Amino acid sequence: MKNFVLVGAAGYIAPRHMKAIRDTKNDLIAALDVNDSVGIIDSYFPEADFFTEFERFDRHIDKLRREQHGHAVDYVSICSPNYLHDSHIRFALRSNADAICEKPLVLNHWNIDALQAIEKDTGKKVHTILQLRLHPSIIALKQEVDAAPNGAKYDVDLTYITSRGKWYFHSWKGDEKKSGGVSTNIGVHFFDMLHFVFGKVLENKLHYRDEFKAAGYLEYEKARVRWFLSVDVEDVPEDAKKEGKRTYRSLTMNGRSIEFSDGFTDLHTRVYENILNGNGFNLEENRAAIEIVGGIRTQTPLGITGDYHPFLKK
Repeated sequence: MKNFVLVGAAGYIAPRHMKAIRDTKNDLIAALDVNDSVGIIDSYFPEADFFTEFERFDRHIDKLRREQHGHAVDYVSICSPNYLHDSHIRFALRSNADAICEKPLVLNHWNIDALQAIEKDTGKKVHTILQLRLHPSIIALKQEVDAAPNGAKYDVDLTYITSRGKWYFHSWKGDEKKSGGVSTNIGVHFFDMLHFVFGKVLENKLHYRDEFKAAGYLEYEKARVRWFLSVDVEDVPEDAKKEGKRTYRSLTMNGRSIEFSDGFTDLHTRVYENILNGNGFNLEENRAAIEIVGGIRTQTPLGITGDYHPFLKK
């Protein structure tokens, strides 16, 4: 049984980590969040110590490490706001623990280089949550693409709309300096999935970006991808809105729909199983997606020109 601590226990994704820790028969011994609305912990680890101040949490972890000769905490699971991931990973490594960090790993690709140096200094590892790489439909798609004749190139449209209320823009998620903006906050795992399936990124063009949505064009070794991401309910197609839906997800390849809406339930547990078996996703495997979203943030939008996503016409 391994000892885990959790940073960011009150967030949306934290329960998936609690479940993964429990399902892999390990123990959550402490958790941290500035928000104390964390009653969900009672469903998983009611005996876990809880802190709302990082300084007291840090002292507690250090005390355990010293009392148990450096072996108190094995893993620090990180579900904190995006801009704090880098700092919390560093805390984990320097606490003599491995880190398991949610997406996006960091906001800028050069942070990966620094973390690799700290890994080398401490002998500890950073593991990342790239769960779409474990989705059965995505694995099958990769196998299909890998088996295609050399030189084959696919035309892909990625559309993801996940409506958010007014609260979103008053939280850290609505602050581009903290979240990285829409393309980072809701798109980074899709960009990683596309890299996983279609290979190296060759071109990255941005057509549109504001606080609600972003759209652009990516060329990979084996695909030409038009993408559209939005948190605005008005972008949901009319047919879906009539059914009361506020989320829309679509991935097409050469006009064929690739269905991957189901099968997400246990992917975090699968990721944890791989990490514990020594087969987790490492820092370098995040670089392509982090470079893509960094490029999107720094580009001047081209407007509706070239090979743009059809949802931009709405």
